[in-house]
Order: sequence, then C-alpha cells, then structure tokens
Amino acid sequence: MSARTKARKRALDILFQADVRGEQVSIILAAEAKRAAGEPAREASWLYAREIVDGVIDHRDDIDEVIATHSRDWKIERMPAVDRAVLRIGVWELLHNDDIPAAVAIDEAVELAKEFSTDDSGSFVHGVLARVARAG
Repeated sequence: MSARTKARKRALDILFQADVRGEQVSIILAAEAKRAAGEPAREASWLYAREIVDGVIDHRDDIDEVIATHSRDWKIERMPAVDRAVLRIGVWELLHNDDIPAAVAIDEAVELAKEFSTDDSGSFVHGVLARVARAG
C-alpha cells in the first residue's frame, strides 16, 4: 500500500472522528501529530494526511458546496459520515491538489468508500466525484 493511500486512510479517520464525535478537527489532528512523532516509519503517510486534513479545513465551505451541488438530491448532512469524509477528501484532491490526477483521486476515494462504508457508497462517491471532475 502506498504512503498516499495510507495517508488518505489516516485523513479519513481524523475527519470521520471529528464529525461523529462533534469535536474540532484541530484537537484530533494534534493527538494524531503527537502519535505520529513517536512512529518515524509513518512519517511519509502522516505528512500527506496532514496536508489533506489542513486542506479540507481551509476549504471546507467551498468543498461542501461542491459536494451539495454534485450529489443530486442528497443533502450533505444526510449522507453517512464516512461518505461525507471521503467526498471531502476526494473533492479537495480534485480541486486543490494538482499533483494528483483526477482518475487517481476518484479511484482512491471509491476504494475508501467500498472499504469503510455501505454497499452503495462506492458507486455514489464515484458518481459525485466524476461530476465534480467533469465540471472542473
């Protein structure tokens, strides 16, 4: 598994925890940073996970607006928390990280949704992110 794939899983965990627990992302991020400091083997994945989470925080309102626009009749607050977090990561990578090809961002998000969410989440995430990518 690549460092970036691991990083996406870590970012998903952080964003999901904050959403479900109703805690500030910065508190969970600080705890994860402390843990990562004690595990040098995880440094590569930690750095990208932090970049993702910081990016989602910095652009949260815009990202949520994009998701709402392209989710076709799904209100963001009604989505499963995992799908919401996966979509936020995917939209951030599509719109704010030029180093990641759109196909990779979409595929990675779909795999996260398939692994951690409902049976229908993979196709839902794919549909939303494909529409976002086409809209550019």
